[in-house]
Amino acid sequence: MSAAISTHHSTLFSAAWMGGTMLSFVTMAVAVRELSADLGTFQILAIRSFIGLLCISAILSRMGWQQLSLRNIKLHLIRNLAHFCGQFGWFYAIAFIPLAAVFALEFTVPIWTAMFAAVLLAERITRVRGLAIVLGIAGVLVILQPGFEMMHPAALVMLGGAIAFGLSHTLTKKLTGSDSSLSILFYMMLIQLPLGLLPAVFDWVTPTAAHWPWLLLVGLTGLSAHYCMVRALSLADATLVIPMEFLRLPLIALVGYALYGEHIDGFLALGAALILTGNVINLMWERKKTRKRRLI
Repeated sequence: MSAAISTHHSTLFSAAWMGGTMLSFVTMAVAVRELSADLGTFQILAIRSFIGLLCISAILSRMGWQQLSLRNIKLHLIRNLAHFCGQFGWFYAIAFIPLAAVFALEFTVPIWTAMFAAVLLAERITRVRGLAIVLGIAGVLVILQPGFEMMHPAALVMLGGAIAFGLSHTLTKKLTGSDSSLSILFYMMLIQLPLGLLPAVFDWVTPTAAHWPWLLLVGLTGLSAHYCMVRALSLADATLVIPMEFLRLPLIALVGYALYGEHIDGFLALGAALILTGNVINLMWERKKTRKRRLI
């Protein structure tokens, strides 16, 4: 009985941490939307990385810098080039298209991750994963169909960003075998700071007092989203935790409607449903396989 109660409590705490993850991503999206009217995407990314680097450096000063290593620096560079492209697509798209559309396209990341993992990590694409990929691509085509108002260049940039996130996630999985989470986050901020700062210099706008609260939110929620996700995964299986993240889509749709008067039409709803269905099918199958392994 005590084991069952412990598991129940772990699940509840995991759900609470996932709530923090969702709140972090939604808050970051709103902050980016508010800033994008005055500041360029590269500048927002640069300041975000600077704030994140300060926070991670403060944590490492207390926990020890010895966990940093240069043995995988090339992999860190490639991973963060891909991640920066993904972040650019996400931040850029938020300024031009409905928030729900950005999040819907972001949920194609598992599709591209599976495809990159098959090529780079020799992971097998099963029939179920193949079905998830097909459903995900179909959902993208529904959202981006010619003649639909969502066929905005920013939507294509976001799709490219999702593909870049897929490569980044695959390389992150490779790095987690040898590098700590703090090490991965530190190099992420350190490498992405100049990537954003160099192009931002040519179009720099001095932030005002009104900008800084939003900039701080972007920097802090970027870290809190990752931290909450890690804590959630440490308390429950990924097959239980990750589906909770899908609640971000209806949540951001409500936020977009309440704050910016954004409406969800049938094409976006259908496309998002196809993408999410593919993800859920794949997660259910992975959960079933995990249970079988435990029984053996």
